[in-house]
Amino acid sequence: MATHTQRWPAGTPCWVEITVGDLARSQEFYAAVLGWEFEDSGPDYGHYNNALVGGRRVAGMSPPVEEAGDGSAVWTTYLATDSVEATAEAAASAGAQCVMEPMDIAAFGRIGLWVDSRGAPFGAWESRDHTGYEAHDEPGAVCWVDLVTSDLPTSKAFYRTVFGFTYDDLSVEGIGYATFTPPGSQWPAGGMGDQQDGDVLGPRWCVTFEVDDVDTARQRVLDHGGSAPHPPLDVEFGRIVTVQGPDGEEFSLMKPAPTDDFSGRD
Repeated sequence: MATHTQRWPAGTPCWVEITVGDLARSQEFYAAVLGWEFEDSGPDYGHYNNALVGGRRVAGMSPPVEEAGDGSAVWTTYLATDSVEATAEAAASAGAQCVMEPMDIAAFGRIGLWVDSRGAPFGAWESRDHTGYEAHDEPGAVCWVDLVTSDLPTSKAFYRTVFGFTYDDLSVEGIGYATFTPPGSQWPAGGMGDQQDGDVLGPRWCVTFEVDDVDTARQRVLDHGGSAPHPPLDVEFGRIVTVQGPDGEEFSLMKPAPTDDFSGRD
C-alpha cells in the first residue's frame, strides 16, 4: 500500500481523468475491474467524480459534456507543476498548442491543458487542496504512465525543456524507449517510447493501473463491457495487458514484478 497526501514534485505524473459517455455505465465497469468507489463533487462541479481506493483518490471521472460532441474518450495525464503559468510559458516556447489556458478549479488547484510538439495531449496541475492521486503503486491505482510518440528525440527535448526531465535509455533494436526522471527525484516516474507500426491512435499519454492478477482482471474487462484485443505479455517489470473500456478508451493493467521499490515514491 502506498499513500501520498502531499503535493507531488514538479514534473511527476500526479493525476489522470476521463470524460465518459455514460457515467453510471463507466462507474460500474471500473468498480468491477479495479474495485473503485466514487465520490461525487456535486452539481457545482458538474458532478465530477473522484475514484477512490480505500477512501483515497486515484483518478477523476466526468459525466458527458454536451458541447464536447462525439469525441473519443481518452485518459488524460496531468504532470505536477509549482506554477501553471511558468509551465504554459515553457510549453508555448517549446512548440505546444494550448487547449485550455491556466485557470483556477475553485480551491482545489490550477489547471492547464496542451498538445505537445508531437501531438500528444497532456495537462499540468498546480495543486492546492487537491494534491492529485493519494493512492499509487497498489491494486486499483496508477502504477506507471507512458508517452507514445512519433518522434522520441523531439519528445524528449520538449519535456526536458518544459519539465526538466532527464532520461535513461532502455531502447532495444528497432524500439526506442526511455524512462524519465523529474528534477530532484531519484527514480523514474514514467517512460516514453516510439509509436509502433499499426498503431493508429497517434501520439498520446497512456496510463497503467496495477492489479493483483492480470489475467483475471482482463476477464473482468470482457465481462463488463470492455474489450481486450491482445493477450497479456510478460516483460522485465511484470505482466501487462492493454485493454479498452466501455467508451473505447485505452488503458493497461499490470502486475508488477517483485522489486524493492522501483517507483521510489511515497
